Amino acid sequence: MNPKFLFPLILIFTLLVSTSLFSQSRKQKTIHYNANVSAPLMSSELGLITEVYSSTAHENILDKPQRLKDIKNILRNRVEIKNIPNPSDQKECTLLSEVPLMNYYVSDLQRDANFNPQNFNPLKYLFNFYSRGTQMYRVDNTNYFIIIESQYK
Repeated sequence: MNPKFLFPLILIFTLLVSTSLFSQSRKQKTIHYNANVSAPLMSSELGLITEVYSSTAHENILDKPQRLKDIKNILRNRVEIKNIPNPSDQKECTLLSEVPLMNYYVSDLQRDANFNPQNFNPLKYLFNFYSRGTQMYRVDNTNYFIIIESQYK
């Protein structure tokens, strides 16, 4: 075999083997669902979905079992609101007012005038629900923090 062809062949072979080994060595993360996502949708959760998806709630969420399971997982297990009054325990993070609204289906969707953790609808905001890490946002002018746990555990 001609030596000038041997080097490129070896180089290509080495790249293919190393790429293959790298892709197989990465740990695959799986989505963890708590058992409570199997429970039926509560009327309060349906209200949160309808507020954001309006007349398209069935075609976008309710008629798609996996999508509904993901939404129930977000609402039931992955969003936590914490009041952290001690400034030394607080961390710098994105303000809620900086997160865009999810107003694709309801064009006149509004931010809440007053934040109430009991009826906060996380679906109204374009949070990064599907990132690999935990996300944290601060509610403007309050000591409330919205923590979104990663779906990968």
